Amino acid sequence: MAGIEVDGKNPWDIKVHDPRFYRRVLSDGILGIGESYMDGDWDCEQLDEAVNRAFHSDLYNRMTELSWHDKLQGLQARLMNMQSKRRSHEVGQAHYDNGNELYEAMLGKRMVYSCGYWRAGAHNLDEAQEAKLDLVCRKVGLKESETVLDIGSGWGSFLIYAAEKYGIKGTGLTVSKEQKALANEKSEGLSVETLIQDYREPILDAGGSPRLFDHIVSIGMVEHVGPKNYRIFMEVVDKHLKPGGLFLLHVIGQPTSVQTNDPWTHKYIFPNSQAPSMTQLAEASEGIFHIEDIHTFGTDYEPTLLAWHKNFNDNWDTLKEFRNEDGSSKYDDRFFRMWNYYLLGATGLARSQKADLWQIVFSRGDIPGGYRAIRL
Repeated sequence: MAGIEVDGKNPWDIKVHDPRFYRRVLSDGILGIGESYMDGDWDCEQLDEAVNRAFHSDLYNRMTELSWHDKLQGLQARLMNMQSKRRSHEVGQAHYDNGNELYEAMLGKRMVYSCGYWRAGAHNLDEAQEAKLDLVCRKVGLKESETVLDIGSGWGSFLIYAAEKYGIKGTGLTVSKEQKALANEKSEGLSVETLIQDYREPILDAGGSPRLFDHIVSIGMVEHVGPKNYRIFMEVVDKHLKPGGLFLLHVIGQPTSVQTNDPWTHKYIFPNSQAPSMTQLAEASEGIFHIEDIHTFGTDYEPTLLAWHKNFNDNWDTLKEFRNEDGSSKYDDRFFRMWNYYLLGATGLARSQKADLWQIVFSRGDIPGGYRAIRL
């Protein structure tokens, strides 16, 4: 398989334990590969490197051609809005509401679930994430008492950091009840609030008009917006951004414009998600915003993902003891394999550079003297 052998001697080669693996791959393609790994049909000593090689050999694209799941999902995406308001909370329930204990164990002290910024000299995950948070603050030029809207604010990591270090007043939006609960707990005593709502739902002031913010950020959320809604997303930002304000978008991107994610990720990790292309984002913002700066640091995702993977595995003995209300295991052995497949697969994708990470700064072209890009 172009650099990957079945039962080969290299650490990135696949070791098949059950011959049903072949049938599942031939019938279900990418979905079959992932599900058969979850079920223990095969293993790989260096799964991340196997994925990297699969992307470089175009094996991934050939696998998608085998599967009716990909074709059906592509048809659905063309006929339906997979990220409609009704569907927008599905990813919160399926992924972010897995349990705060999972993410507390995996993400580091500030619980930042997006790519860290290692190239500024970070020595570990916490340093890389604080460097990224501070980079965002400086790129939008935060000043004390300014108001900031964070669309897709997660556990409040950015707004809490910005409030502590820069004295801002923040409002965050999430579709996860677990995230909202912990974010509000962690931000107690700060001028930060977290709301549970879709970005398309109104954010109003006391007079019933759209609330205006000095700056708006969205870090690792637009991947859940979907191609049919990119323009709407930009219009929402425009509606809530004050004159002279900046909008920073931190996003996983890809080189081509597609409509859907792969069926395994859609089913098990991020329902209805899709990383946009630069073309899609530029077209969505045309006539609304000026693109002031594009900063690419996708290769920083590999050390971020490897740090998450290590934290997850180091804390597995504690995580596997958690129980659901009915007494069943909350994180069973199949979840363990699924989560490792997700993290190492994403690591391989980052290493292959077939996906990227962009921070894009938008304005309305009303910055006195123009915008000056910031890197370190």
